[in-house]
Amino acid sequence: MTHAIDRIRPLDAAAQEHVHALYRHLHAHPELSMQEHATADFIAAELDALGVENFRCGGTGVVGILRNGEGPVVAFRADTDGLPIAEDTGLDYASTATGTLADGTEVPVMHGCGHDTHVAALLAAARMLDASRDGWAGTIVLLFQPGEETAAGARAMVDDGLWDRAPRPEAVLGQHVMPLRAGTIAISSGTAMAMADALRVTVRGKQSHGSQPQHAIDPIVLASSIVTRLQTIVSRELDPMDPAVVTVGTFHAGLKENIIPDRAEFTLNIRTLTPPVREQVLAAVERIVKAEAAAAAAPEPTIEKLYDFPENYNDPAAAARVTTALEHAIGAENVNATGPLMGSEDFGHLGSAIGVPTVYWMFGGFDRDEDVPMNHSPFFGPVPEPTLTTAARAAVAGVLAWVGSDDEEATA
Repeated sequence: MTHAIDRIRPLDAAAQEHVHALYRHLHAHPELSMQEHATADFIAAELDALGVENFRCGGTGVVGILRNGEGPVVAFRADTDGLPIAEDTGLDYASTATGTLADGTEVPVMHGCGHDTHVAALLAAARMLDASRDGWAGTIVLLFQPGEETAAGARAMVDDGLWDRAPRPEAVLGQHVMPLRAGTIAISSGTAMAMADALRVTVRGKQSHGSQPQHAIDPIVLASSIVTRLQTIVSRELDPMDPAVVTVGTFHAGLKENIIPDRAEFTLNIRTLTPPVREQVLAAVERIVKAEAAAAAAPEPTIEKLYDFPENYNDPAAAARVTTALEHAIGAENVNATGPLMGSEDFGHLGSAIGVPTVYWMFGGFDRDEDVPMNHSPFFGPVPEPTLTTAARAAVAGVLAWVGSDDEEATA
């Protein structure tokens, strides 16, 4: 049997070094979510050099369309944004970049989640596919998506007419670097990653001097009671077989130790794996917040949604198709079945917006199994190889599951 991946020529030494240079440049020049202007210019220039038609979408997103005659259409996504983290990897191409948050705060920026590897690998895959047009037929839509970290980018591209401006695919694929051994893949069937909801809760009380609590409604005590009670949602309201996380990430109140303030504010991050559990948890949060305020004779609090990440679901049939292709491409011993992760992604919106299946998998980025930094760490620095070669080959294999074909070897 000759597999579709066998018809794709690997990058020669010069092309591989070019991809490494792309990666080093991207790593050294990260940009914050929805501010990826130079990154978009860089990607577009690389697509132009390959002769791949492309256009901007969703502000700082770039869409490339690699056409090769009649055949299926499949899309592959790489996210492009960095994070407000000061890099401490010690790499000679480490980022010293800075950026400005929405509130005007200047912050350091690094590719602390590895999106630079995603972009470099997809550009490498495009180069391989462009050089091997005799090995496939159809159309590949290359999605370089901004703003994944804030859940803004996928929606921005869809709202900007992505699927009216680009050929509609039969499936949307994507991948993410993780603290796994480089050269390996982890893929799940069904739920791939958690949905996420971020909320800001503001409780209001009555201000008074710290020596006269009888004249106050203390929002700090009230908010503290809410925080404590929220922890019972997972432990006492959900079925133990339904995973969920309710995290209070920030808590702010008061300006001086002898003044009981008139308000307190905290933010929540909620992770769930299924829509029914998501609805149950969000309803419980609202009930507890309001009930605790009522118990304290306080005004009704406000609950503001900051953002939400959609369901990230690997269609079982499409995931099986991709898994087979990945096993042929990098070896069955290097492809591992896994369960869902509690991390979140906005990738799922790209497929659900047009009702097509999505498949999302993880690839390793480190040459060791111990003391590996996690994503969003200042120490997160994937090794270039075999990380990039594996990711590029995986991307090629994934799209070939739609636009390639396997043939029986000729026999005498």
